[in-house]
Amino acid sequence: MDDARHETAKTVGPDDAGTVVVHGRASGFTQEILAGRHRLHSDEPASAGGTDVGPSPYDLLLAALGACTSMTVGMYARRKGWPLEEVRVTLRHSKIHAADCVECEIREGMLDRIEQDIHFAGSLTNEQRVKLLEIADKCPVHRTLVSEIDIHTRAV
Repeated sequence: MDDARHETAKTVGPDDAGTVVVHGRASGFTQEILAGRHRLHSDEPASAGGTDVGPSPYDLLLAALGACTSMTVGMYARRKGWPLEEVRVTLRHSKIHAADCVECEIREGMLDRIEQDIHFAGSLTNEQRVKLLEIADKCPVHRTLVSEIDIHTRAV
């Protein structure tokens, strides 16, 4: 590991919950991601000029939403004592014309669409499945994505 990457690795440790450091060279798309003691990579596919050594940023965004959705639904079912055995969340991201979105306030330009299909395994009643689907949209990441987000960016 070169000195710059070594310095980055030392800035985030297992006690730094909520802090993520992303480091990459300007010569390519590959990024090293440090989240507490966890390390992973992000990249773009070869078809977009990357080397495909990790998921794309949008894949990571979908993974965050899918993981949070599954965790939230599982936690709710455990609290209720429901026979939920497994949750599988399949997600897709696309851009759509705002004019094609009936339920959207924005009427012009393009907007992001995330499609989320959830499969619940277990001997659940129809009412339980409906409630779990409702709970899925209440996961913290979902709420963040549909809320107004205030991102402060600064050079340090």
